Amino acid sequence: MLPLPPMRLSEITGSEAARRLAASETTSEALVAACLERIAERDEQVRAWAFIDRAAALAQARSLDRAPRRSRLHGVPFGIKDIIDTADLPTEYNSAIYRGHRPKADAACVTLLKQAGCVILGKTVTTEFANNHPSQTRNPHNGAHTPGGSSSGSAAAVADFMVPLALGTQTGGSVIRPAAYCGAYAMKPSFGAINRAGTKFLAESLDTIGIFARCAGDLALAMEVLTGRADTRPPAGAPRIGLCRTARWSLADAATQANVEQAARSWERAGAVMRDFELPTGSAELFDRHKVIMGYETARALGWEYQNHRSELSATLRARLEEGWSVPRAEYDAMREHARRLRRELAERLREVDFLITPSAPSEAPASLASTGDPVFNRAWTLLGVPCVTIPYGKGARGLPLAVQLVGAHEADMTLLGWTEWVARVLT
Repeated sequence: MLPLPPMRLSEITGSEAARRLAASETTSEALVAACLERIAERDEQVRAWAFIDRAAALAQARSLDRAPRRSRLHGVPFGIKDIIDTADLPTEYNSAIYRGHRPKADAACVTLLKQAGCVILGKTVTTEFANNHPSQTRNPHNGAHTPGGSSSGSAAAVADFMVPLALGTQTGGSVIRPAAYCGAYAMKPSFGAINRAGTKFLAESLDTIGIFARCAGDLALAMEVLTGRADTRPPAGAPRIGLCRTARWSLADAATQANVEQAARSWERAGAVMRDFELPTGSAELFDRHKVIMGYETARALGWEYQNHRSELSATLRARLEEGWSVPRAEYDAMREHARRLRRELAERLREVDFLITPSAPSEAPASLASTGDPVFNRAWTLLGVPCVTIPYGKGARGLPLAVQLVGAHEADMTLLGWTEWVARVLT
């Protein structure tokens, strides 16, 4: 058997990069240079990046190499979804309306990364205003397939070894689904876990900043920097896992259904206690009615753009905004109250298990660039505000990545990450 070729520096996880930097086995400048080399090789095909300032990124890295270490991620590069403000780089939201826009301040999450000594490598492509109109990004495994959205660039860049970590946002399924399609790890934390100041709102009660990475440990390190929470140790013993097929199970293809059930059997053999888990009565409505809340809030969040620059919006977005303006306030209020009731009921039921397992997406990435895929297995969890993690696992019929999704209790983010490390070890 031939020996495996040595792993390129751009291919290591954020955790391994942090270890090597702490041990002086490499430098931030070398790591950033390796990422830039990979981007030069691949981004013409993948189109994951909106803006990169090579000289500035290398200068950041050199400065950090000389500075005292500020966190465990000191010197590690991040990509930032171009819906999140950066003072040093343009923030255009993938819209002609904001071409050349330069915010005066960094978003709160970017400031936290800089305070921790992270390198801001560049801005990753978002769909238009983080909506459902597809972006220019391609799936790194097969360019004819969608990378998902709206955090298309962040998912593709991490999966294609261009950057070890990246930030995205999720309003429906915009972190979990593209990570699943591209074969990356990702976390959508509990609603409000990461400060959203300086992020272009799409839906104020739903938008959540998320993280893309290459392993569970990377997610934990990023959450430590972004939230100040550090303990990801799972409780002793094996977990109690709820297999939650949801009312939309039939929308998952056969490979996805089999993949989720195979993962469940693997964990059960490793000692986990598996049980079927039913969501509270009325939850099925959330998978469809999430769009009432999202539509109502999106129309108002982008009201200025709609009123003053309508012709510069895509037809897809104009139609969504017009639909959102038509939602009566009473219907919006009723749906939000319904969601609040179900959050309380779900919190009680989640005391019976440590986390849920459910599909991350209905299938592998669809063979189309006209859509970002279906967030049917993500919307309800976003509306319920609970933390979710997607783990790459398995392949679909066309050889593209599949994934499984873990769902935890509200604000039990670090506990969920501890269990994520346990289940990932079993699956690998």
